[in-house]
Amino acid sequence: MISLLWTIPALPLLSATVLGLFGPALGSRMSAVIATASMALAVLAAICIAIPWFQHPPPGDAFTQTLWNWISLPGFSVQLGLYLDPVALLMILVITIIGCLVHLFSTEYMEGESNYSRYFAYLNLFVAAMLLLVLADDLLVLFIGWEGVGVCSYLLVGFWLSDPDNGLAARKSFIVTRIADVAMLAGLLILSTQLGTLNIQNMLAAASAQWPRGSAFPELCCALLLIGGLGKSAQAPLQTWLPDAMAGPTPVSALIHAATMVTAGVYLVVRTHPLFQLAPHVLTTIAMGAAFTLLIAAFSGLVQSDIKRVLAYSTMSQIGYMFLALGVGAWPAAMFHFLTHAVFKALLFLSAGAISMRLHHMQNIFAMGGLHRKIPLAFWAFCIGAASLAALPVISAGFFSKEMVLNAAWASPNPALWVAAITGAFLTALYIFRAVFMVFFGELRTEPSGTYGIRITLPLILLSIGALTIGWLQTPDYLGRRSLFVDFLSPSTGISARAALPAFIPLAGCIAPFAGIALAWTLHRNGVWQAQAARPPGALRRFLQSGFGFDAAYDTLLVRPYLRLVQAWRHDPVDIPFAALEHVAIGAHRRLRATQIGKIRRYAGWLMAGSLATIAMVLFA
Repeated sequence: MISLLWTIPALPLLSATVLGLFGPALGSRMSAVIATASMALAVLAAICIAIPWFQHPPPGDAFTQTLWNWISLPGFSVQLGLYLDPVALLMILVITIIGCLVHLFSTEYMEGESNYSRYFAYLNLFVAAMLLLVLADDLLVLFIGWEGVGVCSYLLVGFWLSDPDNGLAARKSFIVTRIADVAMLAGLLILSTQLGTLNIQNMLAAASAQWPRGSAFPELCCALLLIGGLGKSAQAPLQTWLPDAMAGPTPVSALIHAATMVTAGVYLVVRTHPLFQLAPHVLTTIAMGAAFTLLIAAFSGLVQSDIKRVLAYSTMSQIGYMFLALGVGAWPAAMFHFLTHAVFKALLFLSAGAISMRLHHMQNIFAMGGLHRKIPLAFWAFCIGAASLAALPVISAGFFSKEMVLNAAWASPNPALWVAAITGAFLTALYIFRAVFMVFFGELRTEPSGTYGIRITLPLILLSIGALTIGWLQTPDYLGRRSLFVDFLSPSTGISARAALPAFIPLAGCIAPFAGIALAWTLHRNGVWQAQAARPPGALRRFLQSGFGFDAAYDTLLVRPYLRLVQAWRHDPVDIPFAALEHVAIGAHRRLRATQIGKIRRYAGWLMAGSLATIAMVLFA
């Protein structure tokens, strides 16, 4: 079955092609069937590969499938091939399963849209690009998938083209991530010129053999790759695009901006972690930047009124936890939090979409309230996702993965990382249960309408089960010391040593979410949260709502000066010689046109003169 690996990205790519060419002619129902069926078949193929792998892994715990030779030059070649190891297998299972559930949810959520088939073509194309990214055995092939998901993100964020704000949000996400991608491309160029290959395994072996730890080249290359990862994963200072990207349809946010694309930077670092181990200063930068990002995102989430923007800032914060684990070398912890986050964040976004469907697509939490009896399915699904995001002990998957990250932060040489992580855990519980209490409890402010079909219900139920159970793949010592997840990833990432921890470390991890929930309930009961809607925001609240003013700073320091420079150089001096040629050509044309006066004698005279001149040139040359 493993020989069918190529079909996993090929199936959604084929569906995207069919829908792109013939979607309007096929109609909405057939478009939905083709798009969702392609994802279901991709899930089936991934599972058929995974089951034998779990029972009898291939030699070396890796499988390479070469499709064809793409580039063949003296000293440099690129093969379009796929590489499957435990990390890639985990990624394709997450991408295909959650992608299939999002497609199923979308078939009902997007009903009635005029561009229904185009939406599914974009969604299929995104999944195909993301699968190529994680299966690529060469960094150049990975970069194609990397750019593909960026283009699809642009198309899906700006899907509702009639609203200019959606177009601006799509353009912003595209430009910010493209800036980061330029740095990543520079890193790939340096790696190819210095090591002679971009094949990931060969490149890693050559880098370990040629470059000493801490030398200039690995530090430079890792820094450039990191910039690309920070842009794609919405980490400071390139995080500003993600909140605005919530302009796209909610299922898009569930798939692209929560479960898959924004974790591409995490995957890149894990895939090339032997290279990053040669760059200790870059790893330190990753850890410190992640701690900063998770805190500013958590504070910003406390004051948002749009339910999707609350979840957007929570995504930035949770990916910050993944990067924090990467910065301290806890690769399995980062991937475990990736897994649990993909499940519970997809659940939260789809639950938010289910809520807005019943409220005429309204997303303002201050206009909600008292919905726990009106829409019980969305209530329980959102609460389960919120519990996992807040890392409630034992009952939620997020607890087990976040506990691994907190333990890794404590074991690092810098105790400030653990302080930032535990503070973020408290703030996470505070802002997500602020949303829970505002949306589902208190006075009913908007009466819901309509009902849900099975296409909405089934994804919410399955993701809820995952958000409650998947954390038991890896448990701490005091809950049985199960290590199925780490053992599975160990051929790719190594086994993380379990350091002895003081008793207050796991205790603090258990207390922090309860403290955040208790404070959120107290503030809700006292009317503090609702009072935010009644009074104009002050300077601090505006600062937090804006995401710590990064957009305003970039606008002042970069965007406006650039626009002024463009305005000043609108008549670029470099264009003057070319403009002169244009004027000469236009002038010559006008003069020649003036000779066309309709007099046959003059034409004959010029013809005779030209003939004599030509004869003279031949005779006397």
